[in-house]
Amino acid sequence: MKVFALITARSGSKGVPDKNIKKIGGHSLLVWSIKSSLKTQSISKVYLSTDSEDYANIGKECGALVPFLRPMELASDTANDLDVIKHFLSVIDEKPDALMHIRPTTPLRDPSILDKAIEMFFSKKDELTSLRSVHEMSESAYKSFEINDKGFLSTIGSIESGDKANLPRQAFPKTYVANGYVDVLDPNYILKENKLHGDKILAFQTPVVTEVDLIEDLEYLEWQITKQPQLLKTVFGDQ
Repeated sequence: MKVFALITARSGSKGVPDKNIKKIGGHSLLVWSIKSSLKTQSISKVYLSTDSEDYANIGKECGALVPFLRPMELASDTANDLDVIKHFLSVIDEKPDALMHIRPTTPLRDPSILDKAIEMFFSKKDELTSLRSVHEMSESAYKSFEINDKGFLSTIGSIESGDKANLPRQAFPKTYVANGYVDVLDPNYILKENKLHGDKILAFQTPVVTEVDLIEDLEYLEWQITKQPQLLKTVFGDQ
């Protein structure tokens, strides 16, 4: 089976400007994502989709293929993943059997875990529309609240009374959050149904990971690297 990795990295982030090339452990988030993808045994080609010439040059230097610059309309705040992926599939000459979507904002990845995701995808390919990575939430979403139009707290989901949110977490179903570690997508499904993930999304559970939204997240990731130096060596080798 032919599997490509696609790293999507636009340059227009407003919360943390140029966050895709901010550095942790001496390497940018973009480089972390490219290198871990290249170390994944199941991947035959690693592509970068970006609107930035600078990002493109970084990608090429690290071994990623950058056959085009993404159109500006697909790099705006309102651009969505589906349109970016469809554009990629329309531009490349050959279509893969699976596409591994990698977001630089979740940089700490173990290549062996990416291989497991691809293996799981193909083991159930006839039953699913995509695979998506998740990790367990520290607190069940059933214990969270909304604020109604009168300013009162109301619980989410099937809990009738606000007092039930005070029950111990073991009393609630486990809930999970998509974490950006890896998505494995079916190009044929995307092009046929005009949907990215579909309604049969296979859950792929990973360790809890940090996604970069704030400068403080970069500081926390830097600390995490000091606690798992073996990951730095796995992705980058001896430095």
